[in-house]
Formats: sequence, structure tokens, C-alpha cells
Amino acid sequence: MHNAAFTALGLNWIYLPFRVRARDLPAAVRGLAALQVAGFNVTIPHKEAVLPLLDEVDPPAARIGAVNTVRVEAGRLQGFNTDAPGLVDALMREGGARLAGSRCLVLGAGGAGRGAAFALAGAGAARVVILNRTPNRAEVLAGQVAADGARCDVRGGPLDATTVTREAPEADVIVQATGATMSPALGGGGGWTPWLGALREELRSGMTVLDMVYTPRWTELLRAARQAGATAVSGLSMLVAQGARAFEVWTGRPAPVDVMARAVDAEIPDRG
Repeated sequence: MHNAAFTALGLNWIYLPFRVRARDLPAAVRGLAALQVAGFNVTIPHKEAVLPLLDEVDPPAARIGAVNTVRVEAGRLQGFNTDAPGLVDALMREGGARLAGSRCLVLGAGGAGRGAAFALAGAGAARVVILNRTPNRAEVLAGQVAADGARCDVRGGPLDATTVTREAPEADVIVQATGATMSPALGGGGGWTPWLGALREELRSGMTVLDMVYTPRWTELLRAARQAGATAVSGLSMLVAQGARAFEVWTGRPAPVDVMARAVDAEIPDRG
């Protein structure tokens, strides 16, 4: 999508993927700065680990504690988080969600879940519940979101079937921010875990459900959401939205969002 955007705007730029092992992250970041690239994205599992390697971190990204976009300017590495505003863009544009006053459930407290929790609280949600397999991590994140000035009820808890059964029926917006629904070939869980099975039973009309996973485009969770009458939002919508914001960080120019969306659609067909 970025290469399509560069072409559309006549920029002689190119976007390339690099697989970086955790132990090589510091060397990779220093190398990219030395090569004077314009910027780069950082994805799982490096979004949190990259922070101490940067010269500057945008205040919202620092509060979230995760960076997915880095701009290189005059040799300095500047970190941003475009996942959080991208999530809000996708929920509102594609999901028609009214976030102000909404009750939100975030599944996962890693880098993606952190961004979601801060973004939803910042968008005016009335309640944000964060569930994670390690409950303490969810509780710590809830405390951090609350301490950031969130004007809403924020709480954390365990990601298990019992808690999901209790919390999901009250949610207007559900954000799935774990790798559990990802294709097994790409490291996902495959099949329905107990907590996902419990979630499926609680889906209903009027909910907006966004799965950050986009391989496949329509995960089993999103298919179940559709069948229940909920509004299902593919992670690809968030991918394009955060990508557009990253494009603007690097180039300083408005992103051709339609061009980027078409490029993504061509790569990952909509199989319903």
C-alpha cells in the first residue's frame, strides 16, 4: 500500500520488509539511521522494545508505551504510534461506531491492546475493560490509562471464558488485540479457544467488533459477529488507517487513502 501511495504521488521512494530477530533490534535500528532512510514501521514483537532505542518519542506514543512508526530526521530517530488513531479511524469510518459514551472491551494488553485502550479512552468512551491472559498486565495498563487523565471507568482482568461471559454482553465496542484469531500458518492459535468460544456466544446486534488480525481478512470471530448481527470491522481497515497516518509522518503530505485501500484489497482478496 505504501509503494502504491508513493507511485500515486510521484515520489521516488520504496517500502521494503525486513525480518529482524529480537536480539538484532538495536543493530537494525542503528543501521537504518546510518543508511538515512526516511522512516520505518515497527511491528510485533518490537513495538515496545524499540522505545529506548529512539532519540525522541511523541508524547502519545510515550504514554501508550509502544511505537509502530519511526521518522528519521537529521539523523535522529523520532517515534510515533499511529495504531491508536488508526483504530479510532477504522471504528468510526468503517464500523460507524459512536465512541463517545461507549462501553468498550479490549482483549489483550500487549502493544496493540495498549494502543487500543488509550485510544478508546481518549475518544471519550464511558468504560474500557481490558482483559489479558496475565491479569496483572491488564490491571497495570488500566491504571496507566486512568492515570493519563481518562474520564472513564477503566479496569483490567483475566482473559478467560468466565470473565468474557460477564463483560462482553455490556460492551458496545469489542477490540480483539491478540494473535489468537490469526491463521495458524502465521503463528495464530487456530480453532476456538475457550474465551473465544465464550465471546462468540455473547455477540449481538448493535455491537461493533474489530479484530486487529487481518490474515485472514475475515477471521472466524468477525464471521461470527456478522452472523450475530453485529458490525464487523476487518483489521485491514485499521491497517490502512494507521498506514495513512504513518505515510503522513514520513512525507508530510496527505495520504492517498483510496489508493492504499485498493492496493491492500488487491493483495488480500475479500472472501466474505
